[in-house]
Amino acid sequence: MSELQIYLIILGAAVILLLLGFNWFQDLRVRKRMQAEVPKIDQDPLLSDVAVGDRVRREPALGGSAVVLPFTGGANAVPGANDQEPDSATEVVIEMTFQGPMNGEDLAPLLIPLRAAGRKAVRIFVQNTEGQHAQQIDPQDLYSSVQLAVLLANRSGPLTAIEWSQIFNRAQTLADQLECALEAPEQQQVVELAQRLDQLCEGLDTQVGLTLLLTGVRSVSEVSDAAQAMGFVAYQGRFAWFGDHGFVCFTLSRADEEPFDAGMAGVDRLSLLLDVPRSPVDTRAFGRMAEIGYELARRLGAELIDDQDRALQPGAEILIDEQLKTVYVNLEHAGFNAGGARALRVFI
Repeated sequence: MSELQIYLIILGAAVILLLLGFNWFQDLRVRKRMQAEVPKIDQDPLLSDVAVGDRVRREPALGGSAVVLPFTGGANAVPGANDQEPDSATEVVIEMTFQGPMNGEDLAPLLIPLRAAGRKAVRIFVQNTEGQHAQQIDPQDLYSSVQLAVLLANRSGPLTAIEWSQIFNRAQTLADQLECALEAPEQQQVVELAQRLDQLCEGLDTQVGLTLLLTGVRSVSEVSDAAQAMGFVAYQGRFAWFGDHGFVCFTLSRADEEPFDAGMAGVDRLSLLLDVPRSPVDTRAFGRMAEIGYELARRLGAELIDDQDRALQPGAEILIDEQLKTVYVNLEHAGFNAGGARALRVFI
């Protein structure tokens, strides 16, 4: 090999290294700019009861050598959980009052079948013999009553008569077993309240999406690598963009709705979704999602299109963000702070 060829090889390697360094610098700059624009908000005090969803999950734990029971707590329970109580605006309560003190270790397993009413969540609250309310059961404590807070509506629709009968009958069976008193509203009243809440939420429920149309089928790993390099985080089979406040701003998913970790099939379409009631208030929520969508499309060689399969028009981001401001106001006036605990319970 001649001396000239050696010099050319060295020069070529130097050029490649310079290009790689430049690309890395560009990626870092884009990432910092995007994260810097995400608004910082104070934590909503209502969010203290969200166990799984837009916050990091904390597993219930007990001190000492006690056996960990389902949904039990203790010294390491979620902070603030004991301050929560049923939400009269979105839940109805079935209350069981014991004839005498009941040990937490005996009580906890009995409540497992009462965690859901069909497609509606049921939150369980207990009151100990000292009058303290909690959402965790300490196996060493003694309890005098239980409240079942049954969700009146969610995206599956209003609580139905069948769902209500299901949870009521289970509670009645347990009350008979424990020989304790049971109090609950009439079924017709519950159904009417559920329908009223469902109608209210139907007019508030807003989701805005964008599609990344890839030029060809790409491997799931290639798409996942690009998303993670951008700053997306794996989240329930999808990817999520988290703001500095620690909550999900929007999500990225496969258009076929399959999880990213499912099978070996390739990907040719991706969906970006802004779930307005479940995302913290942001005056540039859609514009921010579009900006990040454009960057991801550039990296994947894709086209960013709207829900009508048309290229996103210049200025559309500003118009949509203006419309979303009204949605945020309407949510707040109806008692649902976007991204707050109540909205997360109902809009699911």
